Amino acid sequence: MAKIVPLISSGTAGPLGVLHLPRLWLKVSLESRGKLADGYPGIGKGYDSMVCSALGLDPEAVKRFIADKKPTYPQFEDWVSKNAKHLDKATIHKLNVAIQGYIHDDSTRGGILKASGIADASGVCPDAVNLNNLDDWYEFHQAELK
Repeated sequence: MAKIVPLISSGTAGPLGVLHLPRLWLKVSLESRGKLADGYPGIGKGYDSMVCSALGLDPEAVKRFIADKKPTYPQFEDWVSKNAKHLDKATIHKLNVAIQGYIHDDSTRGGILKASGIADASGVCPDAVNLNNLDDWYEFHQAELK
């Protein structure tokens, strides 16, 4: 069985407007089927936890719903809209700003850039969303295209 690198960016939002929510759905969906690439948590400590915490979603309930119901993304958003404790525009905006503004530490940035053969310069791709995209593309290349 193939393990899949999740290629939906944290910078992507669905109809609810919540950044990273589509990626969280994809990662948990893949994990629940044993298909998530090694090294990727279904719900990790970074953006996944930020989203669950900000929206007031129980991570275990998210995992259970996705594992049990195998929802499409719109079905997952419908469940989120019924189960989130905080889904107002201000909360979503504050969360999205936090996601877009997160900056990896120098060591993490340097490691991601080095793996992709890019010289580490302070002005190169400093935000975590784009660095994570670069990391995903590298991991996908290593797993599927090399």
